[in-house]
Amino acid sequence: MTAVTSRPRSVTALSRDEARRLALRAQGLLGADGRRAGVRGLLRRLGSVQLDTISVLARSHELIPYSRLGALDRTEIEAAYWSGDRSFEYWSHAACILPVEEWPLFAFRRRAYRARPHWHHELSPAAYDAVLTQLRERGPLTASQLGGAKNGGEWWDWSASKIAVERALMYGEVVCTRRSGWKRVYDLAERAIPAPLLADEPEDAECVRRLVAQAGAAMGVATRADLADHHRLKTAQVDAVLADSGLVPVVVEGWSKPAWADPAALAAPPRGRHRTTLLSPFDSLIWDRPRTERIFGFTHRLEAYVPRPQRIHGYFAMPLLSGGRLVGRVDPAREGTTLVARQVSMDGPKAARPMARALFEAASWVGCDTVRVERCDDTALATALRRELIHLGG
Repeated sequence: MTAVTSRPRSVTALSRDEARRLALRAQGLLGADGRRAGVRGLLRRLGSVQLDTISVLARSHELIPYSRLGALDRTEIEAAYWSGDRSFEYWSHAACILPVEEWPLFAFRRRAYRARPHWHHELSPAAYDAVLTQLRERGPLTASQLGGAKNGGEWWDWSASKIAVERALMYGEVVCTRRSGWKRVYDLAERAIPAPLLADEPEDAECVRRLVAQAGAAMGVATRADLADHHRLKTAQVDAVLADSGLVPVVVEGWSKPAWADPAALAAPPRGRHRTTLLSPFDSLIWDRPRTERIFGFTHRLEAYVPRPQRIHGYFAMPLLSGGRLVGRVDPAREGTTLVARQVSMDGPKAARPMARALFEAASWVGCDTVRVERCDDTALATALRRELIHLGG
């Protein structure tokens, strides 16, 4: 009798360009399918949208749908995120807006916080219970409405009520349902999260498995480090569930590490028009800097927290995406109704037209009617950019 041996699983080989296009489509920046479902659909597709305090053109969570869907009204963006029980805020890649359907997936993190709380504040059980009682009796409240966010010292000198509500947020008893003037608005999870989702408490391994699958779909193709970084998992957690995640192994030209891809992405080659747009530094397409270098050959660092004399590209340099490639960056600012390109760099003359288009579109979106270039790292490219701006401005 001849022994039956299983054939080795075939592994798809991808070129650099194929991997790049898979990533762009997965992120809603190539083709029309990423734009059909609006902001709500985009949030479900991406799985998480990072929040940040910096506001130059707009806050980062507003820039994400803008870059994919165009010049939407900013109040409509906020409403799409937060209206009803559509989303919640929690720690994923960082502080992120997450679709409410992902509430069960973070049960493992909520359990970990309850089991091993990482707190540098003392808190009495009475103070914790008092916050929950206030929310139960008065409805959604900010930390200030709960009794004040600070004791009056440095920024980390939180009041007891602030410590309590943030602890309850991490434990999952309280949910941030929206932001008001950049302050978190808290509510009881039992009131804010739909009952079927609230009752769904998967085991830790199942939570991680589903998060890895979601990350793979949101990235199209990824290494294990990429998959771990997306929701800030440990690589050991990723390794434990990869085989059951539904992702398939691939080999990508020029990538030194093994990779995995979303089988649905592999089944339909990416087609359609590329977006030309400016990207937030916190955009999930580029928030992982090593991945950005690997896919686009583009080195990008946020310099907002770098001392001014040491900055190379500016305070809030926004990469320019055009033709599916990162071809420049600009550090923008607003002065009245003028959008100022404080510092611009471009890969070459062909980038001048898309940069001008992106600047004009961004200016119009934030209510500016003029674009002024302040500095460009190449004199000839500065001339070409100003020529294109004049042409667009009529």
